[in-house]
Amino acid sequence: MRDFLLQLSVTGLFRARWTKDIHNEWIANLLESRPDLNLKQLERTRDLMNLAVPDSLVTGYESHIPSLDLPDPDDRHVLAAAIEGNAETIVTFNLKDFPPASLHPFGLSAVHPDSFVLSFFNQSPISVSDSAKMVRNRLKNPAMSLDDYFERLSGSGFVETVAGLRAFESGS
Repeated sequence: MRDFLLQLSVTGLFRARWTKDIHNEWIANLLESRPDLNLKQLERTRDLMNLAVPDSLVTGYESHIPSLDLPDPDDRHVLAAAIEGNAETIVTFNLKDFPPASLHPFGLSAVHPDSFVLSFFNQSPISVSDSAKMVRNRLKNPAMSLDDYFERLSGSGFVETVAGLRAFESGS
């Protein structure tokens, strides 16, 4: 999922933004859920993400945090970064903790990753399809068939995007 979203950003479909806190959060979550990974590997991934997407790292957002109100106070740093980074959208599976009433005053909305990518697919199916192929082609250990890659994307939450990609690839 991360690689697919990054590839879409690198191709210019949107501008990805994050913070050191967001990096620390996903790294901690992965270390907890994937004992086969280690901190050094994930720090390398973080550094490569920062290199791949110029100006992705938002700073100076901390002063916004105390004044923000979200159902989970631990998510305020994400909203603060979106405000400071002049974002329009927070892409998250965690929609319940980013209610419209908390985001609208800042001109923001929260969108599920599948809906987010599907909106780009509907505008530019070739760009999204090419991005998916580029990510799949980089997978070497193990390499994956297109069907296996689509299954993995679907299992990561991109159900409607994969349905669109399958239809596009089959020409229907």
